[in-house]
Amino acid sequence: MVIVESPAKVKTINKILGSKFKVVSSMGHLIDLPASTMGVDLEDNFKPRYIVVRKKQKILTALKKEAKTKDTIYIATDPDREGEAIGWHIANHLGDKKFVRITFHEITKDAITRALKNPTEFDLKKIEAQSARRVLDRIVGYQLSPLLWKKVSGGLSAGRVQSVALRLVVEREREIQDFKPQEYWEINVDLKKNGVSGILTAQLEKIGSDKCGMTTNDDAQKIADELRQEKFVISSITIKPIKRNPSPPYITSTLQQDAFNKLGFNTARTMMLAQNLYEGIELGDGETTGLITYMRTDSVNIAGEALTKVRDLIKEKYGEKYLPEKANIYKSKKSAQEAHEAIRPADVLRSPESVKNFLETDQVKLYELIWQRFVACQMVPAIFESLKIEITAGKYIFGAGGSTLIFDGYLTLDQESRNNDGPKDLSFYKEDDALGLVDVRPSQHFTKPPPRYSEASLVKALEEDGIGRPSTYAPIIYTLVLRHYVYREKGYLKASDLGMQICDLLVKYFPKIMDIGFTATMEEHLDLVEEGKLEPATLLGEFYKPFKEELDFATSTIEKTTTLTDKMCPLCGKPMAVKWGRNGRFLSCSDFPNCKHAQSITTGVKCPQPDCTGELVERRSRRGVFYGCSHYPGCKHISNKLPDTNQPQAA
Repeated sequence: MVIVESPAKVKTINKILGSKFKVVSSMGHLIDLPASTMGVDLEDNFKPRYIVVRKKQKILTALKKEAKTKDTIYIATDPDREGEAIGWHIANHLGDKKFVRITFHEITKDAITRALKNPTEFDLKKIEAQSARRVLDRIVGYQLSPLLWKKVSGGLSAGRVQSVALRLVVEREREIQDFKPQEYWEINVDLKKNGVSGILTAQLEKIGSDKCGMTTNDDAQKIADELRQEKFVISSITIKPIKRNPSPPYITSTLQQDAFNKLGFNTARTMMLAQNLYEGIELGDGETTGLITYMRTDSVNIAGEALTKVRDLIKEKYGEKYLPEKANIYKSKKSAQEAHEAIRPADVLRSPESVKNFLETDQVKLYELIWQRFVACQMVPAIFESLKIEITAGKYIFGAGGSTLIFDGYLTLDQESRNNDGPKDLSFYKEDDALGLVDVRPSQHFTKPPPRYSEASLVKALEEDGIGRPSTYAPIIYTLVLRHYVYREKGYLKASDLGMQICDLLVKYFPKIMDIGFTATMEEHLDLVEEGKLEPATLLGEFYKPFKEELDFATSTIEKTTTLTDKMCPLCGKPMAVKWGRNGRFLSCSDFPNCKHAQSITTGVKCPQPDCTGELVERRSRRGVFYGCSHYPGCKHISNKLPDTNQPQAA
């Protein structure tokens, strides 16, 4: 009997193992902390009280029944902390049987056969680290969230990692709100050499030895007038080769970033598609196999067998000049779990072209992204020739130039990055050449605020700050949107008023929890638990004491937050207050629960449906903000944006 986590894997592994094995799924965690109570003994070394998940009782009963007739039970849950804990808990509930732990990073016949021949034992330190993380998150979530319910509004939540991610989004929003654009000017000149038909455009870079800093139109026009009197001469030409190295193979965070930037997939969609590719696709003739390795990883390691295959492919398909003398080895960050592998094709010989007829359109796009990145990471660098021309005009120094691709190297697989960033041929320009001035072009510019985080850039920031782990990036963003702390706007994450309010409250009363460095340190300490260098009780004790002090102070200090409006309750005449619910803001009588009147907050924009007297109301869903009629369900009009109120409305 083989126990896996996901039911989608069952079919694939069953076909690989045949009739001698029974493959079953646990559907994730069967044993976990209770949902209705803390489930952690704060007085007894933070001992967790695990129970069988009520909704999973039937699954556990079925596993026990199946296990009775089996000689050996292989626990094949995912090869990470969560998978280790899921499998260990199941084994402890199936009675006195022979349990064998097996792990594999790809669902292929070779990988599973190899795992069966090389069984391991449960990694108890990894299980302790998972349990410590679970307890940490439970302590924070189950003590901070009720505080928010009492002091702000029901249905809110706070989390150890989630709240720090919210802080990043809120602080970026404040930077944007507080930003004051600064004016600056640039000057470009168009120059011509006698006998050469083309125009050479150069930009002013220095005035003497100083960088040019023009902040007004007067500054720019004064310099432009002086330049019209100067002689332009090429003072130096620098040519040098530049190597551009391929990027490492994908890990979870970089895959999510590229899938967003190149394909427009959000983190949740990327992980869903990757899960599909990992768990197995039917490729015709009854063959079902996993197409990629495990998709939750922070390691860039590559198995030796996979390196051999990809190097053979490069030599055969692209030629020896694209193959480095030795395999390219990439270094994982310090906290990475080195036993894991990077995200790569399970079999690099399965090209995207060969499997596209068996995949959905988005699955093909993601598989192609992973395949190309993996092959490219084992190719030689691309080589560009960089040319820089320096031009002097009195005390003014201009620069022009660009780069030309000399050898494409790994870029043979990445057409988007092949573009040159300058003129292709500047060979007819020489040092000391005189150039005639064709035009002087001053241009006004303004500094711009930092951009809002996209899902991809937020994941990158979390990873760089050491916050969270591969399995948490997508759920963090999902929860922030679900709680209406942030919403998506044109592909970017914008902090809501509620998100700012919650962030400010938490930063004020829980500075450690909201400290990025502290949260990153906790992640490092969890890694130390896994390495056997730190006891879980020590970690939890050192965390809980200052947290409890902050919690007690906040509980006794924070006053109930109520935002009153100038609207009066039509039932009792008392002021209406702004509150937050599952679908966003609404108005509730300030005398609740004595008076339970509530109503939507309208935008003041008339519903565009004919014969409807309602107004549009801002609502929120997991996909972001939309606008619906206040007369719903009588009127079911919805739109992604408010209509232009300057345009005539429907009659």
